Amino acid sequence: MTALAAGLALTVGAAAPGLAAGSARAADGAQAKPGCDAPAARGTSAPAAPALPPEAAPAPAAAGNAAQKISYSVDSQLPIGLWSSSAVTLRTPVTNGKVRLDVSSSGFSTDSLTVQRYDTGTRRWVDLDSAPGGGSWPTRATLTFPVSAKGADARHPHTVALRLQDLDRPGTLTVAASVEDGRGHTYRAPARTTTATRPKVTVSGWRPGSTLERGGSARAVTVTVKNTTNRAYPALAASYFAYGVGRNRALEPKDLTLRQHRPGHGWERVALVAGGCDPGMSATLRPVAKAPLAPGATAVYRLKVAVARTAPRDVARADAGVTVSNGDMSFFSKDLPFTIRGGK
Repeated sequence: MTALAAGLALTVGAAAPGLAAGSARAADGAQAKPGCDAPAARGTSAPAAPALPPEAAPAPAAAGNAAQKISYSVDSQLPIGLWSSSAVTLRTPVTNGKVRLDVSSSGFSTDSLTVQRYDTGTRRWVDLDSAPGGGSWPTRATLTFPVSAKGADARHPHTVALRLQDLDRPGTLTVAASVEDGRGHTYRAPARTTTATRPKVTVSGWRPGSTLERGGSARAVTVTVKNTTNRAYPALAASYFAYGVGRNRALEPKDLTLRQHRPGHGWERVALVAGGCDPGMSATLRPVAKAPLAPGATAVYRLKVAVARTAPRDVARADAGVTVSNGDMSFFSKDLPFTIRGGK
C-alpha cells in the first residue's frame, strides 16, 4: 500500500491543467520543489481565483409518466470519473419544498459519490446538501435540495437537471427520490438503480518477485486499456511511478531507465521526474489514443524498465507501478515492485 499511495500522490499531485508543474516560487525567488511547502512572501497575499464562467444549461427530458407526482431518472451506467446525467421531474405544485434523494450503494462507499444540480439562477452546477451514512465505509446517504415549482402539473412538468459521479470503484447505486411540497404532503418516486463501471485494464509481462540487475537488460510490461463502458473516455492518460530507499541513499531518476514503444516511432525514452521532498519519481507516458477512447476501443502502453549500473548499492528493492486516468481522475493503479541485485 505504501507504493500505491506514493504513486497516487505523485500522479494526482501533478499540476492542474493550465498550471506548470513546479511553477510556485519561494519568498527568496528560488523555485520551490514540487511537493514541498513554499513559504509565503511577507506582505503579499494569494491572488483571488478567477470567477468561473457560467455553464451551459442542460435540457433533460421529463422523467416518468403523467400519473407520477415525482419521477426520477438516471443514466444506465456511471463510468468512474465521468459525470452522468440524472433528473427529477415534478408534476404537482411545490412551494418552498424539498427534494430528498436516499441513495444506497454496493461495492463502493457513498462518500465517494458526488451529486450536483444545475442552478438556473447562477447558471452553475452546485453540490447537494448531504447527510452521509455512518462508519468508515458507508453504503447509505441522504442528499437534499430546495425546490419551488408552483405551476407544475401533469401537463406542465417541472424538471431539475442533476448529475452524478463515482470517484471510487465499480458497483451499483440505487436512488429513491421524494419531495415535500411545502403544504404537508410527501410524494415518492420509484427507485432507480444504475451501475458504476470503468474501462478494463490489464497488466501483463511483470511477474511477482521480478528482479532487475544494475546495468542489466530491461524488463518489459504492457498495460492494456479497453473501454468496456457505454461512454467515451476523454483525456486518457497513464503514468509510471517508482520509489526505493536504502540505508543512506534513495533511487533518483538517473538510476532508472523507462522506455515506451509507440507505433511508427519505436522505443523512446520517457523522462522520470523526481517527487520533490518525496524521494519517489514519476513519468507521464506518451499518449497512445489521439481522441477520447470510444466504447469498445483499446489503448496499449508498452514499457521497458531498466536499472542503471550506477544505481546505489544499498537500495535492494523498489516499489513501482502504473496508474491510468482520465484527466485528473485516476481509475486504476497496479503495483509493479522489483528487486535490485548485482551489477556489471
